[in-house]
Amino acid sequence: MKSLKMFFLAIACFIAMAATAQQPQSKGQMNSQKLATTLYLIENFYVDTANIDKVTEDAIIAALKELDPHSAYISKKDVEKANEPLVGSFEGIGVTFQLIRDTITVISPTAGGPSEKVGIMAGDQFIKIDGEESVGKKVDNEYVQKHLRGKKGTKVTVSVKRGSDPELIDFEIIRDKIPLNSINAVYMLDNHVGYIKLDRFAQESAQEFKEAFAKLQAQGMESLIFDLRGNTGGYLNTAIEMVDQFITENKLIVFTEGIHSPRQEWRSTAAGLYTTGKLVVLIDEGSASASEILSGAIQDHDRGVVIGRRSFGKGLVQRPFNLPDGAQIRLTTSRYHTPSGRCIQRPYEKGVEDYAKEMEKRLKHGEYYHADSIHFPDSLKFKTDGGRTVYGGGGIMPDIFIPVDTAYNSKLYTNLVRKGALNRFTTDYALKHRDNIKAQYVDFERFNKDFTIGKDLVEGLKKAAEEAKVEWNEEQFARSEKFLLLQMKALIARNVWETGMYYQVMADTDPGIQKALEVLGNEKQYKSILKGK
Repeated sequence: MKSLKMFFLAIACFIAMAATAQQPQSKGQMNSQKLATTLYLIENFYVDTANIDKVTEDAIIAALKELDPHSAYISKKDVEKANEPLVGSFEGIGVTFQLIRDTITVISPTAGGPSEKVGIMAGDQFIKIDGEESVGKKVDNEYVQKHLRGKKGTKVTVSVKRGSDPELIDFEIIRDKIPLNSINAVYMLDNHVGYIKLDRFAQESAQEFKEAFAKLQAQGMESLIFDLRGNTGGYLNTAIEMVDQFITENKLIVFTEGIHSPRQEWRSTAAGLYTTGKLVVLIDEGSASASEILSGAIQDHDRGVVIGRRSFGKGLVQRPFNLPDGAQIRLTTSRYHTPSGRCIQRPYEKGVEDYAKEMEKRLKHGEYYHADSIHFPDSLKFKTDGGRTVYGGGGIMPDIFIPVDTAYNSKLYTNLVRKGALNRFTTDYALKHRDNIKAQYVDFERFNKDFTIGKDLVEGLKKAAEEAKVEWNEEQFARSEKFLLLQMKALIARNVWETGMYYQVMADTDPGIQKALEVLGNEKQYKSILKGK
């Protein structure tokens, strides 16, 4: 606070000297002095005590809101947290957990992490942390992060309840660096087609991809499905490095430009791992920014088939600028363009609030269900390398459209998810029956083939719905039954094994994956799509 005050006093002195010198000033200088003077006057002459830090932050936030939807202010305390998913690691004890009935319950310890090393197991409940009771309404995600995360090398003691044993077990855990993987799933869909799902474009994503690719290649992969659905983006450089894996040397990947940012181009190198094999990229309305750079480049160079629904439409590049107190402004400095020249950014001239309603508008227009509800003006027409017509001005339009699965439309299913009943029940079930499931089915492959959701599990879900005050409707259940039962199985698999198994279970009824398999399995169809026929 003292340093901030000295800063404003220095600004005030500068203003006084400038006024004395009576030098002509630019408009930018005048506006800067105007803002600094306002803050100085509030701090020194306002009738009540003013929280000048909050006033300053509010002024910055309001100013950025007037520019575009993606320029943002991040306070000092939130900078590290905001960067964490992209940097690819954090420091803590290394567990995946869920809050079940106000209790921290371990879903799985991170392999090789601090918790696993001392003997923490799936199903353990943290009753005390450093001697303080850690159950009840005070326990939320913020509480867990505050008490379990910390600098590498520091210690934390947890008192654990395990199974039905009334005695608590004490563990002393030394915090360490915990990796955050950006790839959610890697597996073979059949003997020829590999599948990789990327959650975000993080610092280590390209290296993760190379390792995943090598794993699939060793299993005989000939074609690849690269899933970017729900991937909101990340680092521009990571997106460029990822595109480089798919296309041959010296092809334009992306270019950026803005009024104060001259055109900058990025081109492919000779380092690509997969430049000739058949490729499908899956996208949807949640695929944004870096996902659109990759899918746009693949489409423009006719390198692979893009399947799904129109992507989000974020074509603005944010550059981070550090402020004196450790806070940060992420300011839009340029627009990115795909190789054909498309800018994918959708319009935002009507303001941030209107921009935020885009997905709601797409739903109303029927875009999630019918491809012909989307219309692009001729002025936004561009051509791929092979002469196919593609459009800019609002996301990447896929080569093959996949409507939203109507099983999601059930009010029962929506409420089971929204109120946590589905997740809570499957987590409870997996924790109680983990050892029996592993003993009975030996491995995941056997589980995926033979495990079925019987009447006993459906009755258990009904009870969980009742506890969560979700009204059970048999007609709605019948509508969502196939999807809901499969998701129950997938969630159980995730909690018994790992996250990737969820996607593997769901693949059999995933419309995007099934369409991708159809296209990859038909050489004539695959080639005709890329030729625009």
